[in-house]
Amino acid sequence: MPASDSVSPPVILGNEPGSFPWSVLAERHPALIQKVRDAFPYGPEQHRALDALLKNCTEGVVEPLPAGAEDREQWEEWGTREYAGRSWFDVPWLWAEGYFYRQLLEAVGYFGAADDNDSAWHRIDPFRPFKLAELDAPETDEELAALDDLVGRPEEEQARALLHGSLWGNRADLGFRLSGADEQGEAAGLVADDSETLWSLLRPARRTAGPVCLVADNAGRELVPDLLLLDHLLTRGYAGHAVLHVKPHPYFVSDATTADVVDAVRRLIRAPGEAAAYGRRLWSAMADGRLVVRAHPFSCAPLPYAAMPADLRGEFASAEVTLMKGDLNYRRLVGDSLRPATTPFADVTAYFPGPVAALRTLKSDVIVGLDARTEAALVAAEGQRWRTSGTRAVIQVSSTGE
Repeated sequence: MPASDSVSPPVILGNEPGSFPWSVLAERHPALIQKVRDAFPYGPEQHRALDALLKNCTEGVVEPLPAGAEDREQWEEWGTREYAGRSWFDVPWLWAEGYFYRQLLEAVGYFGAADDNDSAWHRIDPFRPFKLAELDAPETDEELAALDDLVGRPEEEQARALLHGSLWGNRADLGFRLSGADEQGEAAGLVADDSETLWSLLRPARRTAGPVCLVADNAGRELVPDLLLLDHLLTRGYAGHAVLHVKPHPYFVSDATTADVVDAVRRLIRAPGEAAAYGRRLWSAMADGRLVVRAHPFSCAPLPYAAMPADLRGEFASAEVTLMKGDLNYRRLVGDSLRPATTPFADVTAYFPGPVAALRTLKSDVIVGLDARTEAALVAAEGQRWRTSGTRAVIQVSSTGE
């Protein structure tokens, strides 16, 4: 174990009024309950359950899942056995967030058994209207239109644009990057950049038989650039085949599921120009097995990846490299703890069973792998706001693994 880990850093809680985690639990979650309530014509039973969840998550304590819940035993192993009876604000923030979304699905009847008398909302994604609205936004058309210009650019420029598109998610704008108009802002926002190391891991000469894994984050306009990057890796020989890990059920509002992948590919196919070609290639890759969609139950666990089960560890061990997308996956990868920002990324990911890369826009307090000068400049300019504003990003790579 590295010396920096000899004393475990404090796990982030949500019990400090005014802190970012506290604002998520006290303000964002109640607002989300109202948004979900308004998004569907739920009946009185769902309304009562949502009202009860609102009161419980702001004033009450963690309660176990109902006795008949299909995953009650799994969640007991993941933490309800330990945390039941405690305030939502006094348990690990990562865990509290995950359990809130599980309880939200319970309230709207998502997990209702198919033979229940009241099963109308069984497996209906409560976040689907938000995902589709973003996917169908005019901004998506503008971003996809930029692909027409991208195909004629040099390979290195294409690769960089698609990697950064995946990194920045719904802040991505291929048009700006292709024109060079956003290069200065993008460079200022990228506070750690191991992209050269990442590309070295993906060089065809280095490649063996393992897949490239991409662990997705959000659906909609954030999933589209992930798919575009995967297509590029497959068609340009950086990957013989790829595995796209998504959530097995709705999670964290916009987290991608298999249905969201299909929606995104269909959105590409029906777009004009070069975007449709990307979509058709992706569809074919999924059909012939070069691109596999995987939805492991641990993807919805409120735990760090250090606690991953053996079968998932084996999958990541067989990969050429695993790309961890987004803020939540970053928190799970490095641990949702208050480590010094200068803690080496390789140290805190040494447990990971193979090469791993984080493509992450900063939207929460956790950060490692910065040099001292960069951290000092960020703090001098913005205090601690840079950690959560979504205006900074990292590409961090550990090429060794366990």
